[in-house]
Amino acid sequence: MNQMTSEVASESSGDMREMNMIEAINSALDIMLERDPDVILLGEDIGYFGGVFRCTAGLQEKYGKTRVFDTPISECGIIGVAVGMGAYGLRPVPEIQFADYIYPGLDQLVSEAARLRYRSAAEFIAPMTVRSPFGGGIFGGQTHSQSPESIFTHVSGLKTVIPSTPYDAKGLLISCIEDNDPVIFFEPKRIYNGPFDGYYDKPAKSWKGFPQAQVPTDYYKIPLGKARTVREGEALTILAYGTMVHVAESVAREKGVDAEILDLRTLVPLDIEAIEASVEKTGKCLIVHEATRTSGFGSELSALVQERCFYHLEAPIERVTGFDTPYPHSLEWAYFPGPVRIGEAIDKLLEA
Repeated sequence: MNQMTSEVASESSGDMREMNMIEAINSALDIMLERDPDVILLGEDIGYFGGVFRCTAGLQEKYGKTRVFDTPISECGIIGVAVGMGAYGLRPVPEIQFADYIYPGLDQLVSEAARLRYRSAAEFIAPMTVRSPFGGGIFGGQTHSQSPESIFTHVSGLKTVIPSTPYDAKGLLISCIEDNDPVIFFEPKRIYNGPFDGYYDKPAKSWKGFPQAQVPTDYYKIPLGKARTVREGEALTILAYGTMVHVAESVAREKGVDAEILDLRTLVPLDIEAIEASVEKTGKCLIVHEATRTSGFGSELSALVQERCFYHLEAPIERVTGFDTPYPHSLEWAYFPGPVRIGEAIDKLLEA
């Protein structure tokens, strides 16, 4: 909690309220719409209906249909319009209803938004933040469960941000909206309403009572490119983001392992200094993410740790990820990197 307090002390009045991640995102959008008349929200069903997960509920009524408006079902159009808005001087925040449907807008993101500053010698920029729910754990099947974050980390000119708590979701989203570069802001939908420990057959938890759900009610920012130390430890380092932060923390706690867990928070820019310091201290590294294994972001993390921490490593780097298949509906919990697979990887590292 000390880290949270230090991050907001210079900006926030100190008034706090317990929020889930949906409420925290809504609060961030509300504040930015009020502070900056150039902020515009657009997407499928985000206006009158308030979004499929209700993250934009009430904002059209408050700010009007020219600031918060519904679009046709055309992801290419949504992203293309947002690029034009950014070049014109606005700060659009388009929503892609599910990350699985972001692919029709990929050319606009890669060829236009990410390249605009470079191509125009900074005469034009694309200060847009693309919000999108991602990840599994809700029985969404292959078309509502994908984690495509590594695709965007490969693109020069894009930033990729993934919160894991309500507190982080609000502070990071405000930073993204104020950033002059295009940002992909992926929201782990499995933890919108509460943290998830990976045990799908146990009752769902809410954010009620969790310190990370205490969110300042007014403006504050969390800088991009700064990881959060979830817990300190000496036995091994676990690198995770999004939903997997909570699963990894639960496994380490249940096994009584002195693991240091880093929540990366932003993949690009990456807090490589925090990663290096942790791995050099523990000598062992486990990487956990929900996306498919081959060319997943864990591959880049593994390469970076190997390059920078080789002489400190006491065991091979371990990865626990999704499999190289479409996200299966009937076998969701075999695919999901749950407590069993994470526990086995921890045991292997500690026995090495």
